[in-house]
Amino acid sequence: MTTDPARTTDPARMHSVTDDTTELVDLVLDYSRRRILATDTPLDKPLPESELRRLAGRTVSETGMGAERALAVFEHVLAPACITTDHPRYLSFIPTAPTKAATAFDLVVSASAVYGGSWLEGSGAVYAENQVLAWLAAEFGLPATAGGVFVQGGTLGNLSALVAARDHARSERGNPAGSWIIVCSAEAHSSVASAARVMDVEVVTVSPGESGVLTGDAVRPALAEHGGAVFAVVATAGSTNFGIVDDIASIAALKDEFDFWLHVDGAYGLAGMLSPLARPRFAGVERADSLIVDPHKWLFAPFDACALLYRDPEQGRRAHTQHAEYLDTLTEATEWSPSDYAAHLTRRARGLPFWFSLASHGAAAYRDAVTASLQLARRIADEIDRREGFHLVRKPQLSVVVFEREGWSKEDYALWSARLLDEQRAFVTPSSHAGRTNTRFAILNPLTTFEDLVEILDSMEG
Repeated sequence: MTTDPARTTDPARMHSVTDDTTELVDLVLDYSRRRILATDTPLDKPLPESELRRLAGRTVSETGMGAERALAVFEHVLAPACITTDHPRYLSFIPTAPTKAATAFDLVVSASAVYGGSWLEGSGAVYAENQVLAWLAAEFGLPATAGGVFVQGGTLGNLSALVAARDHARSERGNPAGSWIIVCSAEAHSSVASAARVMDVEVVTVSPGESGVLTGDAVRPALAEHGGAVFAVVATAGSTNFGIVDDIASIAALKDEFDFWLHVDGAYGLAGMLSPLARPRFAGVERADSLIVDPHKWLFAPFDACALLYRDPEQGRRAHTQHAEYLDTLTEATEWSPSDYAAHLTRRARGLPFWFSLASHGAAAYRDAVTASLQLARRIADEIDRREGFHLVRKPQLSVVVFEREGWSKEDYALWSARLLDEQRAFVTPSSHAGRTNTRFAILNPLTTFEDLVEILDSMEG
């Protein structure tokens, strides 16, 4: 597109502090304050593209629509077309429930123009993030020398850990005659298979049996059969569908007989270790070579943040440090640069909102909140178990409760779920297990109440 020579603009006007930019910032901060402090934010729901096109129209043009109008379009059209993931009755998938402190500080991170990729450019931010990572490592029983980085999410965390695992195996053994192999549960998160596709390695899945808990006895035959081709075993610390924790201790014990990297995918569930109610389930985590946990799930941080920890961070650094002439000043330094520990270079200091909330409230407040989720899950599971016409698929280990409405078809669940959202009562989607449709409560938000859940059960009656 050619530029109109008669049209003159100041190329710095978007970046300068002027009356216009001051008004723009005030508008955004006012909206953010209202949204953060709101106590009645609706669930909202998706709209068809045709409806969004009708309501919002074309939002991007050569001359712009102005900040006031753009914010109005977002507030009144676009935002209501996004389901509110921190709503107390958002109970599908794995919700998010950031503390007010974490949400508010997310604004500060953006406003501060902090770059979180290197010590040279962001030592203060890296120091704070590393304080949180050290606290997590201690909670999980890893040595004081453990360390890592906050990445985008569990998928990138698992991929980065498994890349480091293969790099370590390759340096120790060379390449196998065939393909490298990852061993995991048949109920492991889909991101493990995704990582394998990216890495061009194979996945050998092991049935965990009816309990859903992968054990060392189940893993042993796969290790014996595939030998040195296995470079990693992935144990799950809280599956997404059921919240099941594998028998990590018995899997870790196999390290005494076989040479493999133990990675623990605790994206959702590993936060349960903060509560004495669940901590014993995670025995063996202390032997992990790497692990992940997502603060944007059960540690009450905003999207997006996954903590990736290595027992020996040097193994992560060897696998991931990028080399280029313009990076020499960073890669030749001895200071801790987060970009060296995962499959990324540019990174936001995404661990800071969690750091601020944890530093503000203290670890005890987090323990109480996680414990409350566990208690509520057990209470509603008992309620489901005693109700005629309902079937608890498995007793919850953590805070995911899976159940069936007896006699319902897949279509019944779908219609009920759509009606709940359409009436703005709750967001509870159908799920399935072993070919049978069911539904589930993923309970993470401390504002979710027993009465909320009972009302949803009542909506399935009749």
